[in-house]
Amino acid sequence: MQIHIPQPVAIHWPDQPGITIPGAEGHAEMQEIQQEGITLRRALYSPGYQADHWCIKGHIIQVLEGQLILDHQEGQSIHLETGMTYIVGDNGQPHKARTVNGARVLIID
Repeated sequence: MQIHIPQPVAIHWPDQPGITIPGAEGHAEMQEIQQEGITLRRALYSPGYQADHWCIKGHIIQVLEGQLILDHQEGQSIHLETGMTYIVGDNGQPHKARTVNGARVLIID
């Protein structure tokens, strides 16, 4: 990854607007910032959240709080706890996010 941002950027997340996105179950509260082709999202997944689609986009996901489970289309599940990072490439393994008790994550893509 090459990062081409002409000036440093400090993000104060409480000042950023957010949206609520329903899942197949539960919801995610998302805040998003885009800078020079890089998207940063802070997401709060509700307890019992289940994504409603398979994702093929590449991400770096840092679990800030809670537990996030990423189910892969071929059947494997990755369990991420607070402090863990998940990296998947574009058009890599299709994946869906879900939670049991909720999670707060930072997503970079």
